[in-house]
Amino acid sequence: MVQYKVQVATGCLLNSGTTDNISIVLVGTNRESSKQELGQQDTIGAVNEYDVVASGDLGEILYVRLYKERFVFRANTRWYCKYVNVTGPDGTHYQFPCHLWLRGFMTLEVPEGKGVLLTGDVNPLLLQQRKAELEGKRESHRWRLYAEGAPYCIDADTKDDLPLSDQFSGVKRTSFESTLAATGQEVELKGLTKCTDSWTDLNDLNKVLFKKTPMSVLTTHMWKEDTFFGYQFLNGVNPVAIWKCTKIPENFPVTQDMVASTLGSGTDLQKELEEGNLFLADYKILEGIPPNTINGKPQYITAPLCLFWKSAEDHLLPLAIQLGQTPGPENPIFLASDLEWDWTLAKIWVRNADVQIHEAGSHLLYTHLLAEVFSIATSRQLPMQHPMYKLLIPHLRYTLEINLLARTQLLGPGALFDQAFVTGKGGIPILLKRAMEGLTYRSLCLPEQLKDRGMESIPKYYYREDGMKIWSAMERLVRDIVNYYYKDDDLVSKDPELQAWVEEIFEKGFLKRESSGIPSSLTLRAELIKYLTMVIFTCSAQHAATNSGQFDFYSWMPNAPSSLRRPPPTKKGETTFQSILDALPEVNTTANTMVVAWNLSKEPDDKKPLGTYRNSCFTEEMPLKFIQEFQDSMVALSKDIQQRNEGLKLTYTYLDPNLIESSISI
Repeated sequence: MVQYKVQVATGCLLNSGTTDNISIVLVGTNRESSKQELGQQDTIGAVNEYDVVASGDLGEILYVRLYKERFVFRANTRWYCKYVNVTGPDGTHYQFPCHLWLRGFMTLEVPEGKGVLLTGDVNPLLLQQRKAELEGKRESHRWRLYAEGAPYCIDADTKDDLPLSDQFSGVKRTSFESTLAATGQEVELKGLTKCTDSWTDLNDLNKVLFKKTPMSVLTTHMWKEDTFFGYQFLNGVNPVAIWKCTKIPENFPVTQDMVASTLGSGTDLQKELEEGNLFLADYKILEGIPPNTINGKPQYITAPLCLFWKSAEDHLLPLAIQLGQTPGPENPIFLASDLEWDWTLAKIWVRNADVQIHEAGSHLLYTHLLAEVFSIATSRQLPMQHPMYKLLIPHLRYTLEINLLARTQLLGPGALFDQAFVTGKGGIPILLKRAMEGLTYRSLCLPEQLKDRGMESIPKYYYREDGMKIWSAMERLVRDIVNYYYKDDDLVSKDPELQAWVEEIFEKGFLKRESSGIPSSLTLRAELIKYLTMVIFTCSAQHAATNSGQFDFYSWMPNAPSSLRRPPPTKKGETTFQSILDALPEVNTTANTMVVAWNLSKEPDDKKPLGTYRNSCFTEEMPLKFIQEFQDSMVALSKDIQQRNEGLKLTYTYLDPNLIESSISI
């Protein structure tokens, strides 16, 4: 008889313990032990120790098999297994990181913690375990068509259709739901949610501002300033909308005479163009999108163009705005030198267009929907023992549930987008399909995205500065881990699980569009490093950049109206302050949007900031060392960002690692 020491750890999350009966089998290269009862694991955070006796030497322990079964007549309860550790009779120590919820009466096989690739001689028992694991995950993580031309999503209607480990924790759910209920109740008590009146005084908007942040206060005071308007295109909630302008578009005939008074006598339009100081935001993608009807009234949408100039003081200033794609007498070019309300309304239309593109494209498609594809494909194609699963899993936490909530509570029929956004009631699917047609691999890789947009050198672009430091640190972490497990390029091309993962993302996320440039297979370690860095950056930093500032910039509705109730102006000199009030969203539309902006900007409890790996699935020394180095770099970067912000009036905090959530979970 041979005796093994076993430790079983229950998680510290709410309701982690179970009153069900837990049993264990140790599976080794020589044989497996008999099934042994461990009893109830009903104490949160407990590490219980047991002696497991086998009839002979088990050999190398490959995995443990856990049984969760009824204890007498009690109803079953969930259990969060953190890990199982086993010490053999010769002192050999084995670790089995789990970090999974077990629901119902079931069996779970947990492989030993070292990362294993299927590129050499692998024990047949492990092959069988991995195959069974993936077969089970392919049943629990089925694909569903979300919308024509959009990435596929999880086949689930409610959170209960999701595996427990993809659902919010009790702490997170309580925090999320209580905050949402409290803010909704506040505007309800103020009588705002059913009020379809127009705003008569912008000061009355403070009734909706039930919360404030330092940046939201600045937005309230600075929203009409051209410097602040330009600043938002660099460091606002949609910092990817502008491109360097190398040629004035033919359908946007801005001339030197139009902008001379703004540029001043020391330069001219052609000179600024040649020196790379002109930038363009073009919202052609919105042309022809059917507008919504809100509160029984038609809404309006347009596809503006906006020309910016980087001044000698390094401010990004709007020079000219055309509210439609086709120039002509009824589509004038509005200028910074125009009358105040003409120019203000033109900027409002640009901000309205930017909100639509941001929410449907930069935020929803480029982060949430793609992260869901990465999550499902990872569950279906990479087993727990695959080192790339271990690397990715912290960055996929809670994404499936938050996206499920978005589809039902934000994007579903009669939900927020239908109630408040001009692209609701039919516009979002069209806009998503168009955005997908322009989605490229390069646009998801920050260095190439910045280069393609010509944004490598414009000053005071903190999204670029902070983002590139994070990208570089992530790339170092990924390179170290990839090179540790894949000793040469040949191992990458011969890894069947990795190749299936990449192919499924290509198929379900990018709809087999070769024009996207996204690979359907990988052959080199360098390709894998770039690909994994893109995935992790998308699921963490890029989402933070396009999500966390929503309340800061959207809480003051005139700065970012979700819809407009009057057609765009066709003549200059006719806009008044009253006509702007008549165009802005009504009271209830404003209130509903502000509630959501607040809740989506504030990460609930149970946070895991970037660099947090409290539930690391790695057990080997070198990967843990690489992770520690990444964590140290994030600490240093956070300090640098905080020091920089001390000298700024308009601070940029969205890419501070302390404030970036490791995954898309809000």
